[in-house]
Amino acid sequence: MTPMDFLLLTKGPLFSLAIAIFALGILIRLFEIFALGRAHNYAAARGNEVIPGLKTMYRRFNPDPGTFKRSTFDVVVGTLWHVGFVIALLLFIPHIELIKSTLGVSWPGLPNPVVDAVTAITLLGLVAVLIHRLTHPVKRFLSRPQDYLIWTVTFLPVLTGYLAYHRLINPYPLALGLHIFTVEIFLILLPFTKLTHIFTAFVARYYNGAIFGRKGIQS
Repeated sequence: MTPMDFLLLTKGPLFSLAIAIFALGILIRLFEIFALGRAHNYAAARGNEVIPGLKTMYRRFNPDPGTFKRSTFDVVVGTLWHVGFVIALLLFIPHIELIKSTLGVSWPGLPNPVVDAVTAITLLGLVAVLIHRLTHPVKRFLSRPQDYLIWTVTFLPVLTGYLAYHRLINPYPLALGLHIFTVEIFLILLPFTKLTHIFTAFVARYYNGAIFGRKGIQS
């Protein structure tokens, strides 16, 4: 198989397969959450659910000073690489063009040098997260194989994208094919691993706040 054959394979049949598995997996997970969700609460509501639910969503994404002091590394580096990942994914002009050709929607992107710098910072952040996990006694003890798998399938699309953009792998069709292939692995595994939190984090945090709100408890 030539590099061009590999690129065409990743852009064609493999991409379609990855999208299909990703979409089906996400639909199943969302069905589990919304259709099979919590049992009906027959107790009389003591408060409103909506406002506490929204407040909890906001608070969980804006840690209080105590949480920041206790987990400075997690808050700073975690926020850094998450934001960087989203910027590289959604504000890189070639990615926007791909989304437009697939879904028919688009939006303005950032200049390539800006996204390139953000991608480099994201890579450093992900490496720092791995080193911290390996050297922190408690995190190393609590880590499971899936945690390292998730890190790997998150890191590789960013790395291969950076290498392809800078033409550090030759020939270029091979570099681009590797990048697309790692993205496809990410998409396939996302619905079946902890990566699902990309879609469920907001729902779970709203749900927790809504429960406290219904009971009249300050969350």
